[in-house]
Amino acid sequence: MKYVIEMKNVKKIYRNGSEVVALKGVNLKVKRGEFLMIVGPSGSGKSTMLHLMGALDKPTSGTVKIMGNDISKMSDTELSRIRRDLIGFVFQQFNLIQSLTVLENVMFPMALAGRADRKKAVEIIISCGLTEEHINKFPSQLSGGEQQRAAIARALANDPEVLLADEPTGQLDSKNTRRIMELFKSINEEGNTVVVVTHDISLVSWSDRTVILQDGRIAAEVTSPSPSDVAELVSG
Repeated sequence: MKYVIEMKNVKKIYRNGSEVVALKGVNLKVKRGEFLMIVGPSGSGKSTMLHLMGALDKPTSGTVKIMGNDISKMSDTELSRIRRDLIGFVFQQFNLIQSLTVLENVMFPMALAGRADRKKAVEIIISCGLTEEHINKFPSQLSGGEQQRAAIARALANDPEVLLADEPTGQLDSKNTRRIMELFKSINEEGNTVVVVTHDISLVSWSDRTVILQDGRIAAEVTSPSPSDVAELVSG
């Protein structure tokens, strides 16, 4: 399958007293093995778009397909299976379970899939740049950069086809930002599809392609982007 994610005429409307149109007819195809970045100002619909890609939400209208599966036609059980087996999601706030150690956090999604493997979990944690000294620590005992690495390790626990990351460097300094982007690049070079949402235009050179989202619409797409190219399109 050439495309792992396909979005066609996707609209997303939130109704909570008032109506907010987050996405206004988005069309996008994500190729297998691609490193895609989605940039845009706050409120442009970036996180909404990523949540739809990760089957965490359904579109109001239009079609979102993950590995050819139309998520609007799937049951909650089927969506859970997609999220468990095909998608790894890295949240902006890490979302690590505070009462579990790093190792236990990484093994948790494995256990849900019925294939908990301590040795494999440790290997993943170490591959994400942590050490054996970190595996029995709790999230509160880690720095921001270490928590992000633990969150990425957890997202990789079940060998997902696609890794989605929502503002993964938003809380990190420049040194840890570079380390995380290097990690994403290495994950991508191993064959995983990686999609990163960010407001930080300086990061776009890590991607194969960057999509610029403005006011719920795709304003432009740039292949092999440079920060200056994207900055000009965003400001324009």
